[in-house]
Amino acid sequence: MIDINKAIEALNWDKEPRGLYEPIEYTLASGGKRLRPTLALTAAELIVNGGLINGDAIDQALPAALALEVFHNFTLLHDDVMDRAAVRRGRETVHVKWNDNTAILSGDQMLIEAYKLLSDVPADKLPKVLKWFNEMATGICEGQQLDVDFEHASQVSIEDYMHMIELKTSVLLAYAMRIGGYIAGANEAQQEALYQYGLHIGLAFQIQDDILDVYGDPKTFGKAIGGDICCNKKTILLITALETADAESKAELLQWMMKQCTKEDVQSTKEKIEGVTAIYDRLGVRKACEDIMEQQTSLALAQLDRLPQNNATERLRELAEKLATRKS
Repeated sequence: MIDINKAIEALNWDKEPRGLYEPIEYTLASGGKRLRPTLALTAAELIVNGGLINGDAIDQALPAALALEVFHNFTLLHDDVMDRAAVRRGRETVHVKWNDNTAILSGDQMLIEAYKLLSDVPADKLPKVLKWFNEMATGICEGQQLDVDFEHASQVSIEDYMHMIELKTSVLLAYAMRIGGYIAGANEAQQEALYQYGLHIGLAFQIQDDILDVYGDPKTFGKAIGGDICCNKKTILLITALETADAESKAELLQWMMKQCTKEDVQSTKEKIEGVTAIYDRLGVRKACEDIMEQQTSLALAQLDRLPQNNATERLRELAEKLATRKS
């Protein structure tokens, strides 16, 4: 298996102007799970070990895997500006360390760099890979816009939320699987199983992310706890609480949502986070959301039965179970 971290480290960002490329280097050096490129390469390995003769397929999937990781990190730079997030992976976000303009422009360049990496995909595979990559990118933008729209929506259902995170989060994992498998020679049925696996673990991943934003440990989660509560973000926890609350609890929750969090008033922010969390606890919101997450994990695992059974398949099984219990 290719060491994806070493492959990312080998990318050259020692270019001028430094104000453009240094934030890219800083972002990619901050680590992260490397989930998207790992999925692409593991999908390729699964197909190779399933009987494909082309032993170079994993190496051929590397440019796409790197493109997916650079693209993903580009979205984070822009997301952090939009969300005014101060910390990412335990470090200052780019717009805080530098400024908004730098985060936007360096993010734009990362998007370009992703497509430059993608151009190294084998020529016979590139048309479909490029088509899927563009579908993925469009889905992410559409999902991000829905997330923004939800901020001002009076009512958002769990179905609305699941559709939004499918676009914003899951399609990147789903297409990582499909692209990696396709480059290695997966047939259409295998491509679909790989895609559905990625889609469902993506849904589970985002639900767990929402849960960790409330119940995680800041030391392991990598960012402050309660950020979603502070900005009244329509996460699956808040939506579930609003849908299941009795009249008294709903009125209390809506009252907390009227209170604004500010950097200057730390005590008021702390009280809001604790107050909303107490309502979640009273309503059993965490358990309800964990049940949905576990259902998505089971759906992902079921897809693996449709694929060749080898070491790569087992690693995907372990990954799905690990993501469902992750703390960061």
